Amino acid sequence: MKKILTFTFLALIITACDTWGIPPQPFPVWTATSSGTPGIVTATPIILLPVTQTIIPGVTVITPFTPTIQETPSSTSTFAPIPPTATATFVPIQSVAVDILGCNTSIDITHGMGEVTNAYITVKNTGTVDLPNMCGLLRAIDEDREHPDKRVCVSNLPAQNQMNLKLTVDSVYKKDTMIQVDITSSEVILLRVDRPSCTDIGLFGGTPSDVGVIKPIQP
Repeated sequence: MKKILTFTFLALIITACDTWGIPPQPFPVWTATSSGTPGIVTATPIILLPVTQTIIPGVTVITPFTPTIQETPSSTSTFAPIPPTATATFVPIQSVAVDILGCNTSIDITHGMGEVTNAYITVKNTGTVDLPNMCGLLRAIDEDREHPDKRVCVSNLPAQNQMNLKLTVDSVYKKDTMIQVDITSSEVILLRVDRPSCTDIGLFGGTPSDVGVIKPIQP
């Protein structure tokens, strides 16, 4: 019995002694710190719906909006046309054309001449302005005396119009005649046309019946 008490006493003494000098520290145990429950963020969808559709609860709905502009005309308002900024400039163009239709010969007793040559021509005013005091003048290479009808004039030949003229010169009997035609306006020569010989107008349907008549240019 004494031995048991002795061992028990010794054991208590040994445990009460600090043999290390520094008492042992408890082993650290790392425990995760609670960070709390993370919040859940759910994006709210944006849905474009027609006006007639039903709105879904909890969903943001944006209805398309189309602005309308209404104009109420005023009974007192007036609208004036805007004048054009560019204006066309009229450029006067003086232009003439001559067609020698043909010739024939005759005897002129009235003026005391023998054989004369008659030339039939068409004068065309192809320009944009009128030709005042327009004249046709006929010359022949075998011309003798000056015939009073070798020059025929009109007071005015309007633009885009034409006229047939008959011009006459005193020529040599039975000789092929070379002719020349001048067209003038206010004494200014606009055109001169030569023909080595004047073909018989009978081959082209005869003399024109509308000599001296002004009419629009024929195509």
